[in-house]
Amino acid sequence: MGIKRWSISAPDGEKVRELAREAGIPELAAGLLISRGADSAEEAERFFSAEEPLEDPFSLLDMDRAAERLRRAVDDGERICVYGDYDCDGITSVLLLSHYLESVGADVSCYIPSREEGYGLNARAVEALAGKGVGLIVTVDNGISAAEEVALASRLGMDVIVTDHHQPPEQLPGAVAVVDPHRAGCPSAFKELAGVGVAFKLVCAMEDDREGEMLEYYADWAALGTVADVVSLTGENRRIVRRGLEMLPHAENIGLRALLRACGLEDKPLKAENIAFMLAPRINAASRMGQLDRVMELFACEEEEQADLLAEQLCACNNARQKEEQKILDGAARAIAGDPSVLYDRVLVLSGEEWHHGVVGIVCSRLTERYGKPCLLISTSGEEGRGSGRSVPGFSLIEAVSRCRGLLSKYGGHPAAVGFSLPAGQVPAFRKAVNEAAAEISRDMPVPRLNIDRAVSPAELTVENLRLLEQMEPFGAGNEEPVFALLACRVEGAYSMGEGKHLRLRLSRDGASFYAVWFGMPAQNFLYSPGDIVDLAVSCGVSLWQGEERVTIRIKDLRPSGLDQEALIDGWRDYDRYRRGEGLSSAASAPNRDKIAHVYRGLRGMSAPFGDYIQLFGRIQCAGVNYCAVRLAVEVLSERGLIRLGKTQAGLAARLVPSSGKVDLEASPVMERLKSLKTIK
Repeated sequence: MGIKRWSISAPDGEKVRELAREAGIPELAAGLLISRGADSAEEAERFFSAEEPLEDPFSLLDMDRAAERLRRAVDDGERICVYGDYDCDGITSVLLLSHYLESVGADVSCYIPSREEGYGLNARAVEALAGKGVGLIVTVDNGISAAEEVALASRLGMDVIVTDHHQPPEQLPGAVAVVDPHRAGCPSAFKELAGVGVAFKLVCAMEDDREGEMLEYYADWAALGTVADVVSLTGENRRIVRRGLEMLPHAENIGLRALLRACGLEDKPLKAENIAFMLAPRINAASRMGQLDRVMELFACEEEEQADLLAEQLCACNNARQKEEQKILDGAARAIAGDPSVLYDRVLVLSGEEWHHGVVGIVCSRLTERYGKPCLLISTSGEEGRGSGRSVPGFSLIEAVSRCRGLLSKYGGHPAAVGFSLPAGQVPAFRKAVNEAAAEISRDMPVPRLNIDRAVSPAELTVENLRLLEQMEPFGAGNEEPVFALLACRVEGAYSMGEGKHLRLRLSRDGASFYAVWFGMPAQNFLYSPGDIVDLAVSCGVSLWQGEERVTIRIKDLRPSGLDQEALIDGWRDYDRYRRGEGLSSAASAPNRDKIAHVYRGLRGMSAPFGDYIQLFGRIQCAGVNYCAVRLAVEVLSERGLIRLGKTQAGLAARLVPSSGKVDLEASPVMERLKSLKTIK
């Protein structure tokens, strides 16, 4: 499993107390507000209210030209096509803008390309729209890189308005207007709008709405796309999403209400996480599973019975998507079992036959989270392979992949995610090449960071404190849900829940017991035992149980208490280097007789399995000995017959083997191999 670097904030105590006094709030909330840039009572009030003023839509470069051309098309009865994208942001952008245009009497149609067509404008679609008499194409959530396709539209007699939020290339398309907050020279102050946010701004410009009155009509669609696209929930986005969450439970759209019912959310207060983990996945699943038409049919539906049926079909699509995910995860596990060396690569590259391409990217994200490394998954079909990749913060995956372009048929993406295709026979060469590129880009691969707002005691996690924190919602990118550290807690018990998929722990500290849930952690994978002392990173909330409000604690990460984090990370990297046949970068990584003896004594003092190597390191760590040295010492002891390693349900176990005389540790294959490796300076 991968590791994370815990970064625990420690806000200035005096500032926290001062803000708590001025704003009349608990210190727990004051510390969180300061970390989010609200360090006065006035800023705290504004943050809690989420009434951020919306910027004048005409502050976006070319918005005046876009609105003028679109008004002319509406007034002249010109045929307009809103051209979107197949993800939730693109779909809601299409729905928002087309609904508005219909309401003002425009001749409007929609076009969303399938995943097989690919992202953005494509020549075949442009030609088809020209054949249908379209005079104006308005792109939403795409178009900024479509210079050739926009030129084709112009040659066919059509104008194009581009609205997008992705980073522009050097050459902008020759459209009548290009509206993108990231354009060079764009005077807008807020740059974090999703595609649906830019489309919403176009509606505001059409209505000359400079105060955000159109939120009362379109905040639900705008919130749905904004949360789904994981843009920063700060500034204007915060106001858009807050208002949208208030509107969504009572949405006017029959299809949207049906989807809420299918998720059990109709007429219930919503949080951003309800969009992120329930609504958006069902919308995205349809396009991933080749059934995008059902989404559009649902949101155009005018009969509740039919809408309920379509909503259930979207839920079925999502279930099918989850099954495909599991199939790919199982296939990845088999690939790793067949070649465990892949786990020590800088970049994980795995391939399988006929993996569902619409789902591969999601599985990449899960494996990146699991192993803490960039991951590339390739689905092969005959002689062709199609791949997707996800990275960790601090490592540009597109840079690594672009250095392998000689092996690829095509590729594209950005630092965090890529897509590519290649001949199936080139997969082994690609794995080698992308890892060589990664070594050139970064000697030390970045370790995913877990940002923790502060360490707390269980006594601070009260219903009153956590209720106030709910006013800081919506949580998401840029305004993450608060994460707290609960340090030095004793494991009292572990209980399976959710048909074995999740875990419920009973813990204690300072004489008080409490429960915490770890979603996605099967009981059989939890390697700690009652009596172990652990540190937890948690998020918290308030739930209603039998009419009583209770604090709920959700585990995000857990590790042995007091772990030497830097010795773990340095040793983790060096162990990977050792397995790749590279040199060690730290003297603390190399085992010698004293270090091996230290590990042996530690194992001798254990009566139970030690779980995994991170737990073992946490239990027997000492100065000058890092994770790599501990793990290699165990291998030396095993090779020389001093211990016998085995696996139990509680994890790894070492049984000491009596020895009648001295054992030559230097004769171990591990020690022999280390002599041949150079130390990296």
